[in-house]
Amino acid sequence: MRAVVIEQPGEIKVSTVDDPAPSPGQVVVEVSACGICGTDIHIIDGEFAPTPYPIVPGHEFAGTVVALGAGVGTLAEGDLVAVDPSLFCGKCHFCAIGKGNLCENWNAIGVTTNGACAEYALAPAENCYRLPEGVDVRQAALIEPLSCAVRGFDLLPRRLGEHYLIYGAGTMGLLMQQLARTAGAGSVSVVDLNTDRLATSAKLGADATATSADDLDRPAGWEVVIDCTGVVAAIEDALTRVRRGGTYQQFGVAPAEAMASFSPFRLYNDEITMVGSMAVLHSYGRAVELMGRGVVDADTMISHAMSLNNYLQAVDMFRASTGRKLQVRPGS
Repeated sequence: MRAVVIEQPGEIKVSTVDDPAPSPGQVVVEVSACGICGTDIHIIDGEFAPTPYPIVPGHEFAGTVVALGAGVGTLAEGDLVAVDPSLFCGKCHFCAIGKGNLCENWNAIGVTTNGACAEYALAPAENCYRLPEGVDVRQAALIEPLSCAVRGFDLLPRRLGEHYLIYGAGTMGLLMQQLARTAGAGSVSVVDLNTDRLATSAKLGADATATSADDLDRPAGWEVVIDCTGVVAAIEDALTRVRRGGTYQQFGVAPAEAMASFSPFRLYNDEITMVGSMAVLHSYGRAVELMGRGVVDADTMISHAMSLNNYLQAVDMFRASTGRKLQVRPGS
C-alpha cells in the first residue's frame, strides 16, 4: 500500500509499504480521511519523545472495515467506522483509577504505532465506532479532535448562561466554541490574531471576535476562559481575563519547556480554578453521537482535502496556518 513515512525527524517520503494484517482482536480499516494536527508536526520535528522512527503518522481518521482478525464479533466488513487512536495499557496506576489518558505506558495509533496517513490502517476492534446514519465517513475524521474537546468540557463547570472566552480559532478553538453553544453558554467570544479564522468563528456563531480581548466589552471578565493556542503570550493574557470565581482551562499544547507567569495572589484571592485537559478519556463515543446530531459544522470546519502525494504541501499549509482542518484522503 501507499503510505506517508517519517523516516526520522525532518525526513518524510511517500512510499510503498507492506499491507497491514490483523492480529486477533484487530481490524484493518481502509482510510477515507485522516486529519493533520499539531501532534503530527511535533512528530515530524522530533519533538514528541514517545515516537519511534520510522513511523506512519495520522491519528484522526475514519474509513471502512475491510478485514477482521480472529475473535472480532462486533464489526463486519463494510462497516463505516471512526477510530479512537488511544492505546492504554489497562494495568498501570492511572488506568486502574480510570485515567487512561495519563497511562504510564501510553501509546496511540499514528503516534507510537503506524497510523492512518496510508491507504490502510490497523486498529483494535474495540476502538472502532460505527458511524451514525447520515455522517459522511470523510467528515468523521473530525470525531477524534471533537472527542478531545468533549474531554475538555468534562473538566469545566458547565453552568448554564456563563460567558466563555476562547483563545485561538483553529480547529480546537472552533470545536470548543461549538460545544460551548451546545452546553448553554450565555455568550462565546473568540480571540485570534488571524482575521480569516475569526471570520470562520463568526460564521460558526461566535457572539464576538477580536484580535485582542481589550476590544471585547466585558471588563469584569469571563466565567470560563480556555486557551487553545499553547502560545505563552496568549496564555498569560488569558489568565488575566478570568472573572472572580471563574475557571481557566489550559487546552492548547505549549512546548514542554515553556513557562508562563501569573499572579498567585489573584489565584487565591479571586478563587480561580485552573485545570488542564489532555487528549481523549471516556469521550470518543459521545463525540460520535454529537457528530451524528450535527453539533459540529463539518462542511465549514474542513477546508482542504489532499492526496497522500501532497502530504508535504499539507504540512507546509498547516505550519502557515492556512485554512482550517486539513485532511489527507488516500483514495483521492
